[in-house]
Order: sequence, then structure tokens, then C-alpha cells
Amino acid sequence: MSQLTYEQIIEALRPVQDPELRRSLVELGMIKDVAIDGSTVRVQVELTTPACPLRERIRGDVEQALRALPGVEQVEVAFSARVRAAGTGLPDRQPIPGVMNTIAVASGKGGVGKSTVAVNLAVALAQEGAKVGLLDADVYGPSIPLMLGADEQPGLADNKIIPGRAYGLAVMSVGYILDPEKALIWRGPLVSQLIRQFLSDVQWGELDYLVIDLPPGTGDVQLTLVQTIPLSGAIIVTTPQDVALADAIKGLQMFREVKTPVLGIVENMSYFVCPHCGHRVDIFGSGGGERVANTYGVPLLGQIPIDPAVREGGDTGRPIVVSHPGSPTALAFREAARQAAARLSVEAAKKPRKPTLLLRPNR
Repeated sequence: MSQLTYEQIIEALRPVQDPELRRSLVELGMIKDVAIDGSTVRVQVELTTPACPLRERIRGDVEQALRALPGVEQVEVAFSARVRAAGTGLPDRQPIPGVMNTIAVASGKGGVGKSTVAVNLAVALAQEGAKVGLLDADVYGPSIPLMLGADEQPGLADNKIIPGRAYGLAVMSVGYILDPEKALIWRGPLVSQLIRQFLSDVQWGELDYLVIDLPPGTGDVQLTLVQTIPLSGAIIVTTPQDVALADAIKGLQMFREVKTPVLGIVENMSYFVCPHCGHRVDIFGSGGGERVANTYGVPLLGQIPIDPAVREGGDTGRPIVVSHPGSPTALAFREAARQAAARLSVEAAKKPRKPTLLLRPNR
């Protein structure tokens, strides 16, 4: 029996594609190491996000391709991850230093649980191993300090704002600065100045994703944001009923007008399951988020059920992905986060990049 070669391994892997990007793992430079030990082949695959929703599918495809080679009896697949920056095609926007991707979480109207979604998506991405920040740009109703608390409060160093820390996130909110019992009574120009300061004067560090919780609507904060930094993508939060969907569509169209990719829709409060009898009730109607997603050609990232633990976690500073990680609601948030990360990887793949040289194998 002839000895396996590195070239044979690479050629066997060449047809294997990333399911989201629909391009060869070899072509994308995702095969980072190959080791041949007799009849055992070890391969390291570098994913485009640690929150990859199709990790096990990739593992299975790699194993199947290599087991088809004569002489291969065992295949071991290890994963690493390197997040790529998604481009927006707007060269006049200056990115935040160290931040690979910025994700706006928006809604056309209030009361749909947008901040709850932003918090749980951010924490879920951090739990997957990504470096994540959360900016509370909802300056008139800053709820992030209550929903997260902070293990470390924001501070100052070298004329830069140092964000707080909570659940692995770098966190910044005007709620950490202002008296919680006083309203922010500022006109639009002052609010825009504050948002610019949060974008330029906060030492965010190295982040894969900065999740930005926007206020409802399409006003000053949204315009300041899209005119200042290159947004990598937007997530639209809605509930199933028509009154919320009508405003969600306006938000979706706004991001398209400013050339920001819409990563998808999260339908919050989709349904309620009685904890006693298991009966499902569609309190706010059903299927609205899916209809909008299909009509406007964007993914439905997730349908989040109504769960009292979400309210409890928001009041006590323990998001449901932390307090009840195995619950259906937490799993729905986690899957929505993975799908959003996958959509960003697709956007990043559209950017031209230099070909990656494959490493020679370790023997």
C-alpha cells in the first residue's frame, strides 16, 4: 500500500464546500494544517466564526471525503476560528479601531423586546467563543445596565473611556453615566455627539463583533451611526402582529437605502407554551416575521418564544442564555446568534482577498 501524501489529502478536500459560502474549503484557505500518521489523518479547519451553525456538517463532509481515500482508516477534525471583516462598500466611513464587525439591532417601534434580543444575542456570541462588545445606543431609554449589570463599571484611562465588563462582553451605555432616575433631555445634535463619542472615544479593544442596540424608529441615532462607521449588518426585531411588522419593514428599508446589509429578522414573542398543559398559544398572531422575511428576501434568523424567565433575567441582570442555558428560549437565541454570524461570514466572503497559502503537513 502506497503512503498517503499531503497532495492527496488536499485534492480529496478540494470538492468539500463551506455550506454557507458555497466555495471550497481549500479555495477559501480554511484548511490550516494536515497531519498524516499512518492510516490516521488529522485536519485543522479554520471556521469564519466560532459561532458557526454548520460546524458538524463541515466535520461530516471532511470525514466523508477523506475516508474515501485508500489507506485512510481514521479521520480527526479540529476546529479553530478567525472572524473576517464584512465590508459595506462605503470607503468614506471610518471603522472603529480593532472592531471587525458592527451589528445594529433595530426595530421600527418600541415594545418588541429589541434590547432583550440585543443582550442575549451578544452574550450568546461570547459564549460561542467570539470577542464581543455591546453598545447601548438607545440613549433615551438605556436598559442595558439593568439587563446586564456589569462586573466592572466603565472607567477612564489615557483620555479614553474603558467599557464595563459583563458575561464576557465589553459594555458601554449612557445608563452607567447618568442618574438612573433622571431623564435625558437632549436635542438631536447633542445625542449625535454622544453617539460619536461612544464610537470614537471608547477603547473597545480587539472585537469580532460589536452589537449596537439602537433606539426604536429611524431618527438621529440611526442616521449618525450609518454616517459615521461602516455597519457590517443590521438585525430587525419584530413581533408577529401587523402593527409591529409595518414599522419593522420601514426599518429594513432604511438600512437598505443606506447600503447596510440586513442580516435577517428575529421574531420575538412568537408564541407562548403553557408550562402546565403544554398548549401553544400565538398571543400576537403567527407567521408575521416569516412573511416579511420571504417578501423582502432576508433570512428569518429565529422565532423567540415568550418566556417569564426572559423578564426575570432582564430585571435581575441575568440574561436567559446565562440563567437558563438549556431552555427552548435560550436555544432559540443561541441559534439566531449563530445564523447572524453566518450571514456576516457570507458578507465578508464577498470582499476580494489574497489567496491563502496552505501549510505543509506535520508528519
